[in-house]
Formats: sequence, structure tokens, C-alpha cells
Amino acid sequence: MIQHRCRHCQAPLEQEVIDLGHQPPSNAYLTAEQLLQPEITYPLKVSVCTSCWLVQLPAHAAATQLFTADYAYFSSTSTSWCAHAERFVAAACERLGLGVETLVVELASNDGYLLQYVQERGIPCLGIEPTAATAEAARQKGIATIERFFGVSLAEELASEGRRADLIVANNVLAHVPDINDFLAGMAILLKPSGQVSIEFPHLLELLLGNQFDTIYHEHYSYIGLATLQLIAGQAGLQLMDVERLPTHGGSLRVWLARRDADQQPSTQAQARIDTVLAAEAAAGLWSVQAFRGFQQRAEATKHALLRFLLEARQRGETVLGYGAAAKGNTLLNYAGVRADLLPVVADKATSKIGRFLPGSHIPVLSPEQWLALQPSQVLVLPWNLAAEVKASFQANPEMLFYRAIPTLESL
Repeated sequence: MIQHRCRHCQAPLEQEVIDLGHQPPSNAYLTAEQLLQPEITYPLKVSVCTSCWLVQLPAHAAATQLFTADYAYFSSTSTSWCAHAERFVAAACERLGLGVETLVVELASNDGYLLQYVQERGIPCLGIEPTAATAEAARQKGIATIERFFGVSLAEELASEGRRADLIVANNVLAHVPDINDFLAGMAILLKPSGQVSIEFPHLLELLLGNQFDTIYHEHYSYIGLATLQLIAGQAGLQLMDVERLPTHGGSLRVWLARRDADQQPSTQAQARIDTVLAAEAAAGLWSVQAFRGFQQRAEATKHALLRFLLEARQRGETVLGYGAAAKGNTLLNYAGVRADLLPVVADKATSKIGRFLPGSHIPVLSPEQWLALQPSQVLVLPWNLAAEVKASFQANPEMLFYRAIPTLESL
């Protein structure tokens, strides 16, 4: 039997958190030709390290297998996410006094969704993005982009060239990194002594409280709380400077880090915010197995509720279609065993997904215009964190009923 070890401290992983069965990578969208070929699946079973309490998925597939050249997630397809990025850039510029003499580096910069706002302000910036399709989209916007995975090696190269950062941004990428130690240590090398790092990630506490099991997929290697991040970042040479709670992705944290060898300390107000989040995690028992009890059963209850909803709608002759070909939706559909007989199609605005098929379920992805022509009476919104945005985009169709898939099936 394979004995997996913690990706941070190397302790044996012996405590299971949840088992969502065998599934294909959630962003491995298929062409019609690929439907005729075998499809690779991996165990989707999460464990928690009882030494450092990092919740994690063993790396069954290498990052190069998951984040391929035709990676289909483009951040700019979400208007609300771009607005979030624009607000962040404005606030970061004020917080750190960024200007034409400074450098902003974004890790996992995707299609330039955030750096475009840095560029608009005339601030030098650099994107680091390993997937070819999104990196090229960023370059089309005039954003300099290095097409590589980030870690100590690349950080040392850039630092040796004099390209140290005043601000490093890493939004929703920390969970995607198989070697979290190398990733954070690279930040400490790339960062100027006076600079700061801003990292956003879905908060483990919110994942558990909100039954957000669908945010578990193979591209997400780690599920992180603030206390664990503070531990890992400290060992990588970074210290916690501040934390903000965000509503994005069902409840995220934005943490600010500085080099431990720098002359920076959290303000009194920042330390109070840090202490508040740490206290909430301690109260929920995140450093004990107690926090994870019942998680599997709650996921099963949601699966059963979804199947009842789809089966009863079909028996009534109603047309239920999906909206949003999101990775989280693929986890949910594959865990529940939903196929095209219960959910015939899914719509998505991303041209990289239209005309393809969802991994595992093989449900076809249509454009919103093609989808609307099918006259759905009920809509299952798979990226539930964008449910309000999706519903608002169909105000001209008040007859359609919208349902949020997670945390529990509910009408909007």
C-alpha cells in the first residue's frame, strides 16, 4: 500500500478527510475525438497531516499533466472577478505607494486579468504563467509574461538580473502548487526587503462550514487555514503582516507577507485582524480531527439532493440545463454520477470550452446563445460563487428559475 507523505513536513498522511471517488482532472475538457479514447481518472481523496495540519490531496498527477498548454480556464471571462482585481490594484497601489519606479510580479498571472490594471497605471509589471494559451492571451495585451512554473530556481534567476519585486501577487494559486515550500521560499528570494506579498486563497474554515466539497479537485493540492500558512510561510522566510476576509470563492483570505529579515512589523490593527481569524480557526478545531467529522456525510447528502432534483424535474418533463463549465461543477457532477441524460448541456462564455465536453460526465458545452435557444425552464448554476452574476445576465428571461448547486441546492 502506498504511504503518502505531507507535502510540507513529510509526516505520513494517515487521517482521511473526504473521499470523492475516482475522477478525471477537472479542467481536462474533451474534444469529440477524445470521447472515443480512454479517459484517465485519479483518486480524489483528501487527507490532513496531523503534524502541521495541512489539508492536502496527494499529487497523483504532475503539475505539467494538469496545467497543460491548452489549459481552459481564462480569468477574464468573469466580469466580477476582473472588477475584484481592479479594486485590488487600486488598493495595493495606495497601500504600498507603487509607481513607475516599482515592479509588480504576479504568479499564475493567467490571461493578464489583473496586470492589465497595473499596466494602465504605468507601473512596470511581469507575469509568470506556465500555461501557454493564457500566457499568450496576456502577451496580446502587451503584458510581459514568463511561461514557466515559479519556485526558488526562477526566483534566483530574476533576482540575479536585478528584477526583485515591490509587490508579488499570488491569487488563487497557492492551492495549485505541489511544492508549497519551494513556492513560498521563491517569494522570499524575489521580494525586495521593503516589498510585500499578497496571496488570496479559499479559506479552509469556509470550505468546511459551507460544505464546499466541490472546490476539491486534482489541480488543488492544498486546502489552507491561516495558522498553517503562518507556519509554512515562516519556515520559508516570510512573516505575516495582515489578513483580510473576502467573499470571493465562497469565502477567501487575502494575506500580506513580508520578508522575516526585513524591518517590517504588523500594525496594531493588522495584528488584531490576524488574531481574530486565528481565534476563529482555533474555535472550529482546525488543528484537530474534530473539524473534519461529518464532512463526508454532508457531501453525500448534497449529492442525493441534486440527484432527486434532476430526476424529479425529468419526470415532470421540465428542462434543466447547467450554466458554467467550472472545475468545481465537474467535481460535483462526477461525484454524483450525473450525465447528459439528467443534465443535457452546460453553457459557458469561455471560447476555450465551447464545443468541448466536460471531463468525466461528457456533457457538451455550448455558448450562452446556443444554450438559451434550448429554452431552459430551470438553470443549475455550477460556479455557485458567481450565481448572482449569472442570474443578473438573464434579466430578460424572468421565467427561468435559477438554482445554486452548492452548499445546498437552493433557489436564487
